[in-house]
Amino acid sequence: MRYASITSRLADLGSGKWSLHIRARQLKASGADIIELTIGEPDLPPDRALLEECQRAMNAGRYRYSNGRGEPAVVSALAEKYRRRRADVTAKNVLCFPGTQTALFTVMLGLAETGDGVLVGDPLYATYEGVIRAAGADPVFVPLKSDMGFHMQAEDLERSVTAECRVLLLNTPHNPTGAVLTAAEIAAIGEVARRHDLWIVCDEVYEELVFGGTFASPFDDPDLAERTIVVSSISKSHAAPGFRSGWAVGPAEFTRRLLPVSETMLFGQQPFIADMTAHALTHEIDTARQMREAYGRRAGLIVDGLSHAPGIAVLPPEAGMFALIDVAGTGLSGDAFAWALLEEERVAVMPGSSFGRQAEDFLRVSLTVADETIDEACRRIAALAERCMTRRERRA
Repeated sequence: MRYASITSRLADLGSGKWSLHIRARQLKASGADIIELTIGEPDLPPDRALLEECQRAMNAGRYRYSNGRGEPAVVSALAEKYRRRRADVTAKNVLCFPGTQTALFTVMLGLAETGDGVLVGDPLYATYEGVIRAAGADPVFVPLKSDMGFHMQAEDLERSVTAECRVLLLNTPHNPTGAVLTAAEIAAIGEVARRHDLWIVCDEVYEELVFGGTFASPFDDPDLAERTIVVSSISKSHAAPGFRSGWAVGPAEFTRRLLPVSETMLFGQQPFIADMTAHALTHEIDTARQMREAYGRRAGLIVDGLSHAPGIAVLPPEAGMFALIDVAGTGLSGDAFAWALLEEERVAVMPGSSFGRQAEDFLRVSLTVADETIDEACRRIAALAERCMTRRERRA
């Protein structure tokens, strides 16, 4: 039987990147004592008021068909949120989706196609290559250098641009590195985008989890308004990943053109989830502050806990739910160390290779577990590092 080419383009870009996580879940299900530090699933529940609003909406009959753009209350709330950042935003700039992933997929379908190039930083979130290739386009990787804190540099972007490039997929705060671009860095990147007439799609799902400093976005620059689209959701900011509530905000012409694409796929978000999202966006909810404090503290615990581990170096994140650990000094690749860590110490982390070539020497460690679990995980990581160095010395 014949299959469409998309199945080949995406064959190695789905769950294969999460094979260690899947194996860890299998071991855990069989009774193994696994410390799971693989995925960014908040350890806080959603605020009680959001759950009550969702239940209220369902009980009030808010489970019928919606419309393609989004329920009026959440569209209005999103327009107000982004109007605080740029004064010209209206409801015509907003499209709602079930989660950031769906928003990214649909946006990429609307901006790129076969033969086009999409610039994206390396390391990159594990699904980015998939959404680019799903559209038929090719990723053009911009190296994010560890000695620059994995911040995209305008000169590296400039060197990476080809005649086929149509889109820059930007992510700040960044997953997996936790890097937060400065306003000056974004201005320089924006100038490259203007010079080469690139769209900028900016994934800002970790906007509210910046540990210190100021969040900056190309969306906030009026000179970039015609070319910038933000995608985000309440998954991280409000600890509600399972509710799948996200959006895209961009030029009115863009949303008008993308709406039929979205309607063909989805035709609307669940109204009761839209009501909960509108409540989240229009009320003071303390969840993000609690997570910022917890994740920032836990990042510090990892830095301290591994400070004396041989062959190990921790890159302190500036935001988000993860920390990167450089294991090159142990003599193992990130992939080999991660699998050894699971098999020998029962700690599950993501190998950096799941996030691109520039992260192959790293592990990505989730900060979404209790402090004492972080401490124990560090002890086990350090123990494996010690054994790796001993084995290395014996071979020498």
